[in-house]
Amino acid sequence: MSSNLCSKKNFDILIVEDESILAMAMELKLKKMGFEISGIATTAENAIRHTINYYPDLAIVDINLNSTKTGIDVATYIWKNFNIPIIFLTSYYNDKILNQAMEAEPYAYLIKPCRNEELKVAINTTMHKHQFFFKNKTLLKPNKTKFINLTKNIKFDTIQLELFIDEKPFYLTKTEKKLFEILSLNAGKVVNFNTIFNFIYREDVYDLSKLRSLIYRLKNKLGFNPFENLYEEGYRLKLENDNENI
Repeated sequence: MSSNLCSKKNFDILIVEDESILAMAMELKLKKMGFEISGIATTAENAIRHTINYYPDLAIVDINLNSTKTGIDVATYIWKNFNIPIIFLTSYYNDKILNQAMEAEPYAYLIKPCRNEELKVAINTTMHKHQFFFKNKTLLKPNKTKFINLTKNIKFDTIQLELFIDEKPFYLTKTEKKLFEILSLNAGKVVNFNTIFNFIYREDVYDLSKLRSLIYRLKNKLGFNPFENLYEEGYRLKLENDNENI
C-alpha cells in the first residue's frame, strides 16, 4: 500500500510563496511525492485571484510574503470564503505570529526547512481531516451573497461573519460565528448534525448534546430562534421569506 494515501485523490495544491526559486523547489518536491500542483502565487493578490478562478483543494502558504498583505491575510481570506484547508510554512516562529496565524484556522504549521516526510504527513493529515469533516462537498461552495436576511432587521454577513441587528453588529463568539457560517453556506437548506459539529469543533468524537447546548445558549442570547431543527436530519437557518410565510 502506498504511504501517500491522499495522492490518489487527485487534489490540487496551491503554493503561495513570494520567492520564486523556493516556490519552484516546493513544486518539484510535491510533484515527486505524487501530488498535483494547482499553481504558484508569488503575491497575495495572485493567490486570491488563483483561488477564485481555480478553487484548489489545499493551500501551502508562506506567512512572510513581501507585500502589504501577509500570508495570514491570504490564508484567512481563502479559508473564510472558500473553506480551503491551509498549511502554513514560515522561516521563524514566535508566540505572536502563531497566535495571529491561528485566526486563519490552519490545519498545520511547519517551520522551514521542513523534511519531506514532515511535509507529506502534514498534507495527508490535513486532507484526511478535511475530507472527514466535509463529506458533503456541496457545502463548501463559496456563497456569492454577502448578506443573508434572517428577519427584516436582522442579517448575517457571510464574508466577514458578522451578525447585524438594526444595522448594528451583534457580538458572536468564535463558535457562534462558525455555526452561522456553516448554515449560511447552504442558506435555507438542511445541514446534518455531524457536518455542523465537525465544522465547528473539528473533533473526531461526535457529541450532539454539545451542539444543542450551543444553539440553546445562542437562541437565549439573541432573544429569538433563527434555527430550525428537522428531527433526525439537522438544522437550517430560518430566512426572512420563511418568517413571512408563517
